[in-house]
Order: sequence, then C-alpha cells, then structure tokens
Amino acid sequence: MNLITLALKGKKVSFDKVLTMIDEMTALLKREQVDDNDKKAYCEDLIDKTEDKVKELELSVSDLSKAVADAKEGIATLKEELESLADGIRALDKQVAEATEQRKEENAEATETLASNNAAKEIMGMAKNRMNKFYNPKMYKAPAKAEDAALAQVAPPPPPETFGAYAKKGGESGGVINMIDTMIADLEKEITEVEVDEKNAQEEYEQLMKDSAEKRAGDSKAIEDKEGAKADLEARLLKDEESKTSTMKEAMATHQFLADVHGDCDWLLTNFEARKQARAGEIDALTKGKAVLSGADFSLLQKTEVHRHI
Repeated sequence: MNLITLALKGKKVSFDKVLTMIDEMTALLKREQVDDNDKKAYCEDLIDKTEDKVKELELSVSDLSKAVADAKEGIATLKEELESLADGIRALDKQVAEATEQRKEENAEATETLASNNAAKEIMGMAKNRMNKFYNPKMYKAPAKAEDAALAQVAPPPPPETFGAYAKKGGESGGVINMIDTMIADLEKEITEVEVDEKNAQEEYEQLMKDSAEKRAGDSKAIEDKEGAKADLEARLLKDEESKTSTMKEAMATHQFLADVHGDCDWLLTNFEARKQARAGEIDALTKGKAVLSGADFSLLQKTEVHRHI
C-alpha cells in the first residue's frame, strides 16, 4: 500500500514492482502450503507407524512375560518331578536290598530245613531197612558200609534166638515200621512243601528283581529326559528374559520418540485447516488485488486517493 501511495503521489501509474511483490508473496504462501501438506503427511505417517511399533513392542513384551512365566512354572514342575523320580529310585533300591536280604534268609532257612529233613528221612529209611533185615528179610536191602556204620547206634537189637520170642517181637516190629513209614511220609510231605515254597519264593523274587530293574531303567531314562527338558527350558528362559529386557528398553525409547514426534507435529496437525484456510484467503485477496491493480485507471486511482484524503 505504501508503494501504491508513493506511485500515486509521484504521478506514476506503473505498478510492476507491486505486482511482482504480490506474485512473490502468492508464490511464498503456496510454497508454505505445500510444506504444510508435506509435513502433515509426514507427521501422520510417522505417528501411525510409531504407534503401530509401540503396540507391536508392547505385545512382544506381553508375550515374552508370559513365556518367562511359563518357563519358570515348567522348570519348577520339572524339579518336583525329578525329585520325585529320584526319591522313587532310592525307595526302589532300598526295597530291592531288603527283598534280597530276605530272600537270602528264606533260602538259607529252606536249605537248612531240607537238609535236616532229608537227613532224617535217610536215617529213618536206613533204620527201617535194618529192622526189615530181622523182621522182614524179603524187604531188606544191603546198605553200604557207611550207612551201616551210621546206624550202629540207632539200629534195633537182634532178635532173640527162640522162635517164640521172634514171633512175639514180630508183631511189635510191624507197628514200629508203620510208624517209621508215617514219619517218612510226613517228612516227604514237608520236604515237598518246602521245595514248592522255595521255588515259588525264588520265582517271585526273580520277577521282583526283573520288574524293579525295568522300573529303575525307565525312571532313570525319565530323569535323563526331564533333565534335558529342564536345561532347554532354562536356556529358553534366559533368552526370553534378555529379549524381554531389550524389548522393554526399545518400547520405552519408542514411547519417547512418539512423544517427541507429537511435540513437533501436534501444533501443525491441530491448526492445519485453519492455516490452510487463512492462507487461501490471503492468496485470494492478493489475487484480487493484483487483478484490480493490473486493470486500474490512473484517474480512478487518483480520485480514490483524493477521496481517501478527504
């Protein structure tokens, strides 16, 4: 306006310099609007991407926190299972040792009983045979010298010389022999029972040893597997904890970056439309002013100036 006033006062009707200034101002306003457009697009894109990054990092932290908690729980469970398996193996070994000791005692007792009963049976058989020598010669079997010596103290006395005495003692000898037979039968029955019981006890013991060995091998393999799984979980836990720490740091840094971006962009984003409208109004006013100046009549401008002064 000052330039226009000077031009009027100087009787100059050329507004080239003013028109040039209007063009430059219009161009500047348009460039500013382009810059605002670019900055707005940049800010919106950066804020959107940064917010997505923050959400992604927060989700990663949440997932890692759950993974860390699960790993700790898994490790604790495996520790309990390993302790239980170790206690089971110790109890099994104790049971096997006790069963072995018991089996030794039972076997020794059975062996002693069988030896005693067989010896008694053998002696009774030799005594019966010796009595048959005198009272039932057809049933007599000549013993070996060792047997004869063994029975020297238990053999019955020789029969009397007289027939009458022999006949009297013969009846009594039948009862003794029958008694010996009964005792031998009882011994044989007991021997059979002891042998059967010993056989069954030995089979049960061998089955127990087999089952115990299989269980111990299975539990030992389970311990080995669980220790491997525990080591893997511990390694994963360490890795997840490190990842969680670094991800949390990155999330905090991204939050700060987002705050900085908002600090740089929020004013423009809030006032963008107002600035755009104001700038458009300025450009419109300049354009109209230029049009007026470009088609202005000097006398009209002069009259306007005079009228303004009046």
